[in-house]
Amino acid sequence: MSVAKVIEVSATSKTSFEDAINQGIARACDTIANVRGAWIKEQKVSIENGRISGYRVNMQVTFVLDEK
Repeated sequence: MSVAKVIEVSATSKTSFEDAINQGIARACDTIANVRGAWIKEQKVSIENGRISGYRVNMQVTFVLDEK
């Protein structure tokens, strides 16, 4: 039997949503074992002087817990 846990991760990028997603997933994989998937819950942009200055994603990352 497998048991999974879900955490929420927020990541930002000055380049794109894709870059923010990649950075968030990479960081989660660096600190958490058995990452199995992610759901992009929200995408937002920051605007300065009428232009997009940053991209932010909120995602739920799923990982499988080690067996006892």
